[in-house]
Amino acid sequence: MKIYVETSRLILREMLPTDIDGMFELDSDPLVHTYLGSKPVQTREDSAQMIEKVRQQYINQGIGRWAIVEKASGKFIGWSGLKLYFDMSFNGRSNFHDIGYRLIPRFWGKGYATEAALATLDYGFNILKLDAIVGLADVNNLASNTILKKIGLRYIEKFIYEDQDVNWYELKNFEYGEEMS
Repeated sequence: MKIYVETSRLILREMLPTDIDGMFELDSDPLVHTYLGSKPVQTREDSAQMIEKVRQQYINQGIGRWAIVEKASGKFIGWSGLKLYFDMSFNGRSNFHDIGYRLIPRFWGKGYATEAALATLDYGFNILKLDAIVGLADVNNLASNTILKKIGLRYIEKFIYEDQDVNWYELKNFEYGEEMS
């Protein structure tokens, strides 16, 4: 198991096939999918396929979403990380790194998503030396929009994706840390 980042309360590590119970709890919850097209997974097999897809991204793209483990309990609580979109277009753009996070609802409101996102951003700019990182959030998902702004991404514009209004945020490497300092 490869650990990519540790924070004071979290471990961000590669996603493993053994994360299936946590992934199923996360992605089968309709509340989690409120701003994601409301398409929760239906079976554990769906979750196993998602884990395998992420693991293949590690191989093909050198990056993917990571499992978030709460240090205090050792529990899988969700995922965070970067995803390279090179074969899909969003807002007329492709070939970009998107920062993302998703937590099991019982772990919401503890600052974990922000903590994981900050660690991911730091990894992207300081370890991977990315030129830019973007974030996408449904305009009605106030929590996600707040997190993207809190970690320093700048609002660029609103666009429509699958009949939903989505905000596009972006931060360039040379801007990283300006708002934090």
